[in-house]
Amino acid sequence: MAEDLNIVSGSKQEKYISITQQIEALITGEPDLTANLANIAAALKEQFGWFWVGFYMVKENTNTGNYELVLGPFQGPVACTRIAKGRGVCGTSWAKGETIIVADVEKFPGHIACSSASKSEIVVPIFKDASVVGVLDVDSELLDQFDTIDQQYLEAIVALIRH
Repeated sequence: MAEDLNIVSGSKQEKYISITQQIEALITGEPDLTANLANIAAALKEQFGWFWVGFYMVKENTNTGNYELVLGPFQGPVACTRIAKGRGVCGTSWAKGETIIVADVEKFPGHIACSSASKSEIVVPIFKDASVVGVLDVDSELLDQFDTIDQQYLEAIVALIRH
């Protein structure tokens, strides 16, 4: 596929249907995980204009031997580099192995404020062989930005990722 996106207008669902097909075409046949994560983050940011879109991957900290989420490809302002399991929205999604939608990040216990401009968030775990290997993190500068439609389609998009 050409590396140009067709940004569509319409309902949220119509936007997701279009961008999901384009993401699948972009990453099919590309074996490099970093390249695919970068293109997914860019495609989602271009289509929806969210404040921050990116990935955190589970990696071992060679200094401590502990596993943590480490910043991966993203679009948006600089972000937190490492997140412990169970900490913040990303760490909680990793620990629980489930998508978390937060309407107001200020009300989420233990929220990590990488940017004060972030107001709402959705975090979707990425699975490999029933284990969480990373998360897709999306932040909006608007309150209550994300719903079950976002969850449905973002979960389908991360299911396309091959490790």
